[in-house]
Amino acid sequence: MSDTNTKYLAHISEDKLREETVKEHCLGVAELAAEFAEPFGSREEAYFAGILHDIGKYTGEFQKRIHGGKQRVDHSTAGAKEAKLLNNFPAAFATMGHHGGIPNSGSKVNCSSEPTYFGRLKKELPDYSEWKNEITLPSAPRCPDWFRGASRFSESFYIRMLFSCLVDADFLKTEEFMNEKPVLRGSDTTIESLREKMLVQARKYLDSGPEAETDENKTAREKLLIKKKNEVLSSCLEAGKSFDRGLYTLTAPTGGGKTFASLAFALEHANEQKMSRIIYVIPYTSIIDQTVGTYEDILGKESVLAHHFGSEYQMKEKEDRTELETRRALASENWDSPVVVTTAVQFFESLFSNKPSRCRKLHNIANSVVIFDEAQTLPVKYLEACVAAIAELARHYGVTAVLCTATQPALQELFDKEGCPDIREICPDSEELYDVLERTTIHDMGNVSSLDFISERLQSENQVLCIVNTRANAQSLYESLPEEGSYCLTTFLCSTDRKMQLDEIRQRLKDGLSCRVVATSLIEAGVDVDFPVVYREYAGLDSILQAAGRCNRNGKRAPEDSPVYIFEIESTEEFALIKQNISAMETAKRMYGDTLNKPEAVKAYFTVLQSFKDPDKVNIMEWIKKGNGGSKYPFADIAENFKFIDEPACTVYIPLEYSYGNFSDDKPLPTGSELCGRLRNNERTRALFRALGLYSVQVYKEQFQALEAAGALEPVNDENIWILRNPDNKYYNPKTGLTISTKGGDAIMV
Repeated sequence: MSDTNTKYLAHISEDKLREETVKEHCLGVAELAAEFAEPFGSREEAYFAGILHDIGKYTGEFQKRIHGGKQRVDHSTAGAKEAKLLNNFPAAFATMGHHGGIPNSGSKVNCSSEPTYFGRLKKELPDYSEWKNEITLPSAPRCPDWFRGASRFSESFYIRMLFSCLVDADFLKTEEFMNEKPVLRGSDTTIESLREKMLVQARKYLDSGPEAETDENKTAREKLLIKKKNEVLSSCLEAGKSFDRGLYTLTAPTGGGKTFASLAFALEHANEQKMSRIIYVIPYTSIIDQTVGTYEDILGKESVLAHHFGSEYQMKEKEDRTELETRRALASENWDSPVVVTTAVQFFESLFSNKPSRCRKLHNIANSVVIFDEAQTLPVKYLEACVAAIAELARHYGVTAVLCTATQPALQELFDKEGCPDIREICPDSEELYDVLERTTIHDMGNVSSLDFISERLQSENQVLCIVNTRANAQSLYESLPEEGSYCLTTFLCSTDRKMQLDEIRQRLKDGLSCRVVATSLIEAGVDVDFPVVYREYAGLDSILQAAGRCNRNGKRAPEDSPVYIFEIESTEEFALIKQNISAMETAKRMYGDTLNKPEAVKAYFTVLQSFKDPDKVNIMEWIKKGNGGSKYPFADIAENFKFIDEPACTVYIPLEYSYGNFSDDKPLPTGSELCGRLRNNERTRALFRALGLYSVQVYKEQFQALEAAGALEPVNDENIWILRNPDNKYYNPKTGLTISTKGGDAIMV
């Protein structure tokens, strides 16, 4: 055993053959953290935090623990105390939180037993003074110039970014020691090489315009659509090269080619501005794989990281992953990849988190182009906080942010409050595009008598999509339709059955077979289906226009031959969550009639909607500005309450006897029954639970109670884990999902 009186160790390898001293570890972490903070001008402060973060290991108590002792030792508070003595509170917060998370600040009256910043500073710690004999602190670092006199929001944001640099460096250097070498993650591909691949595809699109002009098989409308999409693409390419870093919008109707055009802007811009990566933020997991597939086809699989809980590498145990999957799994921890596609939940909840594992990726957002797809879906109750975060990234962290949507929300007033008065549009003629690219005609049916009336209309169509506001109405409508060619898509279906049905739907649409689909809003945002007729129950205008995007999506029919019928069901109580959205839509409808797809109608809708709702309903910004519960900096409180999705009562796993599809290495996906069997056998791994996501349904309190009362749920080892009993059409139907009565809408945002 090493002499713990003279040799202070930070780590010992698993085979007990190698040792790393505290000094070696602290210096390594400091240098790497400084590198991470370079893009936002905080190199010295990150180095300072890295040097101090583990000096609490210079104690006999910790050395006993590292050699097998059982007593827990607080080694994070010592560095915070030293940083505080030198009046550097950002480094003090970062250092104190580098294991358990950034604590609430509390107040100076807190006693040493309280787990707050001020409470922990009063703790009596074992003597760690030996660090001064081995480590020399550099001169006191300065915060960036803008930090002096910054708002409380900017201070809190900066602490998290500094924290990110520290904890990622700590994870990586520890991992490097344990593996005896740096572990490869992400991709070595450069932005410049990805730009070249993008330009190859861009030239194909741009060359298609002249070719289309001489193609006798294309109608005049199809030729015009190709021309206008290429104009959007050309605008994005030019703007990418010529625009400075900043805040932009990309507004174009469905069919305007935003997915590729936004990538073209991002790669041109990142290459011109010497930026590190592209981050694409998508609202729903239901469309993330679709976008990832498009980008992988253009840029290569090794260059695109999909980060969400349903990613393939997330569902495999470590020993079963391919080399590429292993690198992706590691890259997902800190977004060390040139192109990242993630969800709005992952992005924003990470920005307001206090946990090391969630925050370690934040520093890699700096110096990036961030595309917010379907920006109108940002939840209104967090809108002020989300806008403030986007503005902060653009103002102080070298980020170019693009709000990309067909229905641009009216956010200028909120950005004005954040000191961002001028948001520039990438496509200056975007309003004209709405006339040229108009694909549908909206018809307001008003108040209809019942679901039976809608059912009769649906049965008169060969191919039709109907979107309603509740899962109960969706199931009821479906049951009234002929079985052949009819589908019901809600989140009462597990992901496996939804994917299976969507593939069948696309094939029937392609083959011209009867196809009647009833769905909730999960099908609206970006799901690639093309119906000749769409019905949409009254909802927010953004939802109506997204629903219209599933009609004549490929632009092969004239707008007048592509009707979108909106209606209100007389016998249905308005779903409380969207009542205000409907009211705002009706205001816009009174002002603009059936021309609801015009930008001015959309702007009016969002202006009215935001006047109804509190953009800081959960008090996130209030707490940041004024504190909460005696804490000037309530980091833990904010992290706990910043949740895009209301927590369900529980997750129910469906033990299906089949799976759908294969992993990319052609290994079949496991069945729900196999995975539930592993649960019953007491297996508990992240990969298992993520694979079970293919067979899970989220239920809320009322629904859970109904299932439990019916004896439909099998508890697993008293762990609040529930498996559905007998999923053979008794409690679960593979066509309609869970067979329970419910009120409630739908959205997939995980």
